[in-house]
Amino acid sequence: MSPPPTPVDGIDLALYGVGVRFGGLVALDDVSLRVPPGRIVGVIGPNGAGKTTLFNVVCGFVPPTSGSLTLDGRPFRPRPHRLTRLGIARTLQGVGLFPGLTVLENVVAGASHAARAGFATALFGLPRSDRDERRLRREALDLLAELGVAAHAGAAPATLPYAVRKRVALARALIARPRLLLLDEPAGGLGADDVAELAELVRTLPERAGGACSVMLVEHHMDLVMSVCQELVVLDFGRVIAAGTPDEVRDDPVVTEAYLGADVPAEAAGAGS
Repeated sequence: MSPPPTPVDGIDLALYGVGVRFGGLVALDDVSLRVPPGRIVGVIGPNGAGKTTLFNVVCGFVPPTSGSLTLDGRPFRPRPHRLTRLGIARTLQGVGLFPGLTVLENVVAGASHAARAGFATALFGLPRSDRDERRLRREALDLLAELGVAAHAGAAPATLPYAVRKRVALARALIARPRLLLLDEPAGGLGADDVAELAELVRTLPERAGGACSVMLVEHHMDLVMSVCQELVVLDFGRVIAAGTPDEVRDDPVVTEAYLGADVPAEAAGAGS
């Protein structure tokens, strides 16, 4: 299958020979991969394979010991606080919502870089600041409604079920209107029905930027990655042992031995067909 045309405004993320060492421990070793515009690329592997470390490198939490990253073909040194300015949004394994804010306020906080009012305007409460705040609250409510959790807009995150908090965290990432969305184990802790609904949503994510939004999905739920990803990268002991379409990865004996095993549900294996 040939890749779709590359949108002009898409973000193209690439890693070249990335390695990470923590003292004598090798967490990543010569990892190369690409997340093209408009594509959903999954990163899978057994526990301890290096998936979280890889995600942390892309987000700027962990600097690589070796190798390099590029964004749109230019050298990229990620910094967590600068990602949204580049059109990059992320979710975290542990949800990461602000406990002192309501659900709605948490989502609005994800769009702070998009607010058009300047600091002085907001500081003195001028009309433009009020308009921006109303606009962002409307957008946040629309996203919460789309994700089926608008009824919890005024609630404190700690009072909500884990699956609801996961959706709030996703809404906070989406309000930034990202062109590259980094999802770190979004299905963690979710039941089968919630995972199925998440899969339906993830499939639509590239369309949010007119087909230009790309998604990097770090996940261990095989039914999810096989059903939503166009490409997969498999890690084992910090190295890439396979890459390709879900069908190619599923049929790779090296992957079967290292990760998938013989007990993969038939419906999960067939979902990527």
